Amino acid sequence: MAAPLTLKIKAGNQHSVIKDLTSNSSLSDLAQKVSSFSGIPESRLKLCSGFPPKALEMEVKTKSLHDSGIKSGDVILAQETQETTHTKNESASTATIDQTVRAIDQSEIISAYSAAQANGGGFLLRKVVPSDNSCLFTSIGYVLNGEIDPDKAQFMRQIIVEKVRSDPEIYNEAFLEKPASDYCSWIQKPEAWGGAIEVSILSSFYGFEIVVVNSLHGIVNRFGEDQKYATRAFLIYDGIHYDPLYLEPYDGGAIKMIFPTTDEEVLDQARVLAQESKSSRQFTNVHEFTVKCLECQILLKGEIAARAHAKETDHVRFGEV
Repeated sequence: MAAPLTLKIKAGNQHSVIKDLTSNSSLSDLAQKVSSFSGIPESRLKLCSGFPPKALEMEVKTKSLHDSGIKSGDVILAQETQETTHTKNESASTATIDQTVRAIDQSEIISAYSAAQANGGGFLLRKVVPSDNSCLFTSIGYVLNGEIDPDKAQFMRQIIVEKVRSDPEIYNEAFLEKPASDYCSWIQKPEAWGGAIEVSILSSFYGFEIVVVNSLHGIVNRFGEDQKYATRAFLIYDGIHYDPLYLEPYDGGAIKMIFPTTDEEVLDQARVLAQESKSSRQFTNVHEFTVKCLECQILLKGEIAARAHAKETDHVRFGEV
């Protein structure tokens, strides 16, 4: 007789453990259990497993869990699919959209990732913060305090200004791409974007490494790595927007946002997350999207052009076309 499996189930904010299935049980048996626990009808139930999560082939529900690659200790992510009917034109439109950059609405790209052996078992998740040009500062505030508080952004902007003013040799015009006085005036505006310079300064100020998962290039950038800090935190960047990452334990315990730099497993999770985000196109093509300056109405193509225009004119209000 096949030994029972221990499977950890996550459906939204719900967690459960199933212990009464075996490797000989079918996907149908698993679907019934998950549907009963989550309240998601089997007809709209999508199950994913592995790291990064891959959808199980629910079309063949008689397939055994063993043949589906499911083993004891695995995490099963349950999602509800929407049954929609598209006209031919709607389908064509959707196909066209899928071939271009994704929408900036970050609520549409929340992704869950899991690893059965990492950090005692948990999900590396994205916490979506407002897309208000202060997302970098809000994200760092979240990993520090566990709260989404956009009001902390101005304090961090002032930290950056003081650092730039205190070290003119490093933060010179060539480095900042504009005179330091102009930069300091610009970065204090609530519409000004944060980037690598600002991440580096805040990493130094708070005394921990900041790892940025870059889903555009499928890599991680480590700020403060050379300082040998004892702790690190993780952000994800899609070409325009930053969100913080946190670890949610399987057992529903307290989430974790700060990690020891000796924890290589969570860093490996972040690297896999970067590759998976890139392959699933969870990024904005910053070279192709068009924005309009809302102050002078000029159209600009790509992030580089928008940033250059902002630095030349001090215009900082943009909208996507």
